[in-house]
Amino acid sequence: MARRRAPAIPDELLDQLLAGGDAAAALNSGDLVNALKKALAERALSAEMDYHLSDEAEAENSRNGYGRKSVSTGTGKIEIAIPRDRAGSFDPQLIAKYQRRFPGFDDKIISMYARGMSTREIAEHLREIYGMDASAELISTITDAVLDEVTSWQQRPLDPVYPLVFFDAIRVKIRDEGVVRNKAIHIALGVMADGTKVVLGMWIEQNEGAKFWLRVMNELKNRGVEDILLAVVDGLKGFPEAITAVFPETIVQTCIVHLLRNSMDFVSYKDRKAVAAALKDIYRAVDARAAEAALADFEAGPWGQKYPAIGQSWRRVWQEVIPFFSFPGEVRRIVYTTNAIEALNSKLRRAIRVRGHFPSDEAAAKLLYLILNRSEKEWVMPPREWAMAKAQFAVIFGDRFVRALAA
Repeated sequence: MARRRAPAIPDELLDQLLAGGDAAAALNSGDLVNALKKALAERALSAEMDYHLSDEAEAENSRNGYGRKSVSTGTGKIEIAIPRDRAGSFDPQLIAKYQRRFPGFDDKIISMYARGMSTREIAEHLREIYGMDASAELISTITDAVLDEVTSWQQRPLDPVYPLVFFDAIRVKIRDEGVVRNKAIHIALGVMADGTKVVLGMWIEQNEGAKFWLRVMNELKNRGVEDILLAVVDGLKGFPEAITAVFPETIVQTCIVHLLRNSMDFVSYKDRKAVAAALKDIYRAVDARAAEAALADFEAGPWGQKYPAIGQSWRRVWQEVIPFFSFPGEVRRIVYTTNAIEALNSKLRRAIRVRGHFPSDEAAAKLLYLILNRSEKEWVMPPREWAMAKAQFAVIFGDRFVRALAA
């Protein structure tokens, strides 16, 4: 049997470090850190070979020297000796045959990418901090592994009933057929019966319309959604009709925050505070009749006369605004504030600003999926208003909400 190769660093020092001894001084040298990684890897690989040769099926097999492989780690590249056997049947688990990076290295790259760093920024970070040369192309290849996850995530089964779903969109610049185009990333954020949130899906589309929204609704239905109690949308044309075509019992509510934001688009900066105050009388009205009277008063008043487009924009979607006024205060706060999706959009916009534009739909989907995935892990508590809203939902929707509780 071939003679076993000794680690590059004495076992005594490695044992002392692994036993929790004071290694601070020893670890000051970056070279020593890499040498320790090399020695530990070679020891682990040698132990793997011992275990492999101990198998009865390998009784006639034996060691056959070493091969060499350069692998990337979090602190640079190291060259390690990979033990070989005469039968060529040894397949190491620590560093697989075609693997060039230590386990965990790809996860670190993906984590940095998910935090909004571009591939070039990650490459520069690795070079400056660890002295490691990793091309932007390599980093892109590593992060491309996420695309399979995106496909699986977008096709995963969903719950049969969601009490509340927010549909929202943000605009991104994506290169398409050699031209940078403005496209919308549409996100569906569901709230389950216990108040916890989950992203149901993400869709990229340049031209929005009734056919697109109908396709989205049918996709949700095909993935298992049978009922949505309340859908909050941003007032896009054709959207309410598409929702009710697939989920006929769903109440469609225009997002009040979006309506106010769109109203401010017509207003000069110096008038915004006063106009916003005047609009409060509308959405804080006790019921739909009082709200419509407040809207008429606004239109007849000085701000409505100065900015007639505001009243017109509210009138156009008034049928989807009215449901808001039939809800009690606890449900109104949940529907109005939309803090969850606003906070989520803020994270997405920060990452998008760093990019400028994306080279493809897939590149945009890859980054936004990672951000959505990280955000979901932070959602551990329901909104503080949910306990009261839950009781109101049970009264308003009856058995439909009970079914959501049982899901």
